[in-house]
Amino acid sequence: MTKETMLPDWQALSSGAADAFDGTTIELSGWMLPLDVATEADYFLLTRDVPCCGGCVPADPRACVEVFATQLVPVRAQAVAIRGHLRVLTDDPAGWRYQLVDAAPAAVTTITLSRRAFLASGAALGLAACAPGRFASYTDATDHTAEPASAPTDDASNAWRTASTLTIDMHSHSGHVTVSRDPAIGVNRPFLPVAAPMRAGGMNVICLAIVADTTATRISADRRRFEAWREPQPGELYALGQASFKRVDELIEREQLQVVTDTASLAALGKTGPCVIVAAEGADFLGGRVERVDEVYTAHRLRHLQLTHYRVNELGDIQTAPPVHDGLTDFGADVVRRCNALGIVVDVAHGTYDLVKRAAATTTKPLVLSHTALSTHPSTYSRLISPDHARAIADTGGVIGVWPSSGSFHDLQGMAEGMKRMADVVGVEHVGLGTDLYGFISPPVFRRYQQLPALANALIGTGFSAGEVGMILGGNYRRVFEASVG
Repeated sequence: MTKETMLPDWQALSSGAADAFDGTTIELSGWMLPLDVATEADYFLLTRDVPCCGGCVPADPRACVEVFATQLVPVRAQAVAIRGHLRVLTDDPAGWRYQLVDAAPAAVTTITLSRRAFLASGAALGLAACAPGRFASYTDATDHTAEPASAPTDDASNAWRTASTLTIDMHSHSGHVTVSRDPAIGVNRPFLPVAAPMRAGGMNVICLAIVADTTATRISADRRRFEAWREPQPGELYALGQASFKRVDELIEREQLQVVTDTASLAALGKTGPCVIVAAEGADFLGGRVERVDEVYTAHRLRHLQLTHYRVNELGDIQTAPPVHDGLTDFGADVVRRCNALGIVVDVAHGTYDLVKRAAATTTKPLVLSHTALSTHPSTYSRLISPDHARAIADTGGVIGVWPSSGSFHDLQGMAEGMKRMADVVGVEHVGLGTDLYGFISPPVFRRYQQLPALANALIGTGFSAGEVGMILGGNYRRVFEASVG
């Protein structure tokens, strides 16, 4: 059969035979699984099997397709047919094998469930537990499965807001700004909306981070972590950095975002519309040349620099690989000092405890560790940190961003409790929010900015005062930014 006479089905995707259809228009039936809480979506997974809950992404990347639709598609309790251009991926950041782009609904398939059968199957109950409100249209006055009784009210979730409160996400890849690991997509990976979700959830400012090592890292064979797999060519990661910053500029222009570059612009712009602080996850693009810090500060408006990521680079050691440098290198210390002099926030996420200790001894400004969680005894190569590791950041006057990893927390309430544990160790003035949005392999418990009021409500329910919630969700990072950038 030719491509024109036979279109791939799930069996073809599972066997890999669908690879032959790369670039062609196909129609595929399956179950919609949005990666955030929504009743309609233009970005979702199409899965082969009925999902049992909103967080249950298929372990087999060939049992789902990543879909970028040209319009909002209603989330249905039935299978749907989606038509779009098939893309075959290799080493995608999230581990997917196939995409449908420029996609749109074709027709509802005959694979449907009655409302009673759908609820009885357990799928709706699981979806309601993991993603409240997603199937609100399938409930009635006596059916409470889709919205938990403890769902926050507007008054409760907004009690922490004041006229001076700025919400700030310390670490985000919102919009799919990261350059894809798949060379067929590269810098042309479709963007997702940024401004509208920020407005809907009340998120004022995000530290929008490029990733500087995607071409030299990949997802491990067990799909549980990222790992370095080859040495980059000379100049390769510098070129990747340039392409990545260009992509940031394109996203900023498309979404009409405002760029914060100093204390004055943060104060002036923070409440007027969605804002970004340009950031980088990993300083690999420096290539061992400290003068490039000045270059990215001027040319790309970089104001937040994370020293390391998923490869041991010229600056120091990482948590997820054996140490090579005994912590921060001399070059890494030079970069910290140059950031201090120029006015760039120094982020030590992913760095080892030894790296953090030397960075703390070197810096004259507060440090941040933008996305992690607390563990009394982190395992070898864990991304979590010990109480002493956390205190090393706090002792500089800095902030630790707690992330929403589903490996750390079961839900938003668990995340709020994780923030409480961090505050108990370092003090509430040293705790912040780092969502790592679109940076996880598995869906996190905070998946979109519309969940911010629910997180605020969970923090209040955990025992934080309204003022303390404002500190955690932006005030603490604002203090560090103002002290670092000026």
